[in-house]
Amino acid sequence: MLKTILITGAGTGIGKDSAFALAQRGHRVLATTQTDAQADALTLEASAKKINLEIFKLDISSEADRQRIEPYAIDVLINNAGMGESGSLAEVDMQIVRKIFEVNLFSTLELTQVALKGMIERQKGTVLFVSSIAGRIPMPFLMPYSMSKFALSAAGAGLRAEMDQLKKNIHIALIEPGAIHTGFNQAMTDSKYAWMARSSYFSHQAEKMKKQEHATFRFLEAKSTQGIVNQIVKATEATRPQLRYTSPWIQGFGVRLARIFGV
Repeated sequence: MLKTILITGAGTGIGKDSAFALAQRGHRVLATTQTDAQADALTLEASAKKINLEIFKLDISSEADRQRIEPYAIDVLINNAGMGESGSLAEVDMQIVRKIFEVNLFSTLELTQVALKGMIERQKGTVLFVSSIAGRIPMPFLMPYSMSKFALSAAGAGLRAEMDQLKKNIHIALIEPGAIHTGFNQAMTDSKYAWMARSSYFSHQAEKMKKQEHATFRFLEAKSTQGIVNQIVKATEATRPQLRYTSPWIQGFGVRLARIFGV
């Protein structure tokens, strides 16, 4: 059954590739971006590829933008928009942590509440939260991001139980990408070096840390978004999606093993 799908953060990476894949399967896709410039660029790319998308700006941190989705009868909301920040919890500015929680958790939930109102009235709908494998296991120097995804995953699991109790045919699922080569990971890990100065506890090892981080991602990252896009498509089209969809599978398996052994 073809659906009306709204996806946030569709200007780049996983969001853009998922929007293209879902549209090519015949769904009506409302592909939203944080800025008008991103919307214009996405419009040009979709047109060049002859992919039919309805594209508009939706900054999830803007209340006015969030209200723009009210008129749409959304079957599936894909909460993909988010930001990444890194740094040690021993010294990171709490304004950075507040900002990432504002985007990755609070704004995401506020948008979800707008969509859920219509879904509950129509007694059908699915909400997907794009969390992260980083939201299942603590990761040193990535905790501003990891904590926001821990919280988002908990919110998604809790909301799923609440919607099951409501019995209005509303389904909630978590999408958990691992390390995938989109440029997001490098930008996130590098963000801390913009403010880490000589006064940082870790300044003496900053260059070594940066090299190790980039080497780790070169080793771990999947070269394509196809695996996680396939999981998003699967969850979107499911009659009753399962709680978690993870890709690459080997990274998800590694996280499960780490948790079993108390890492």
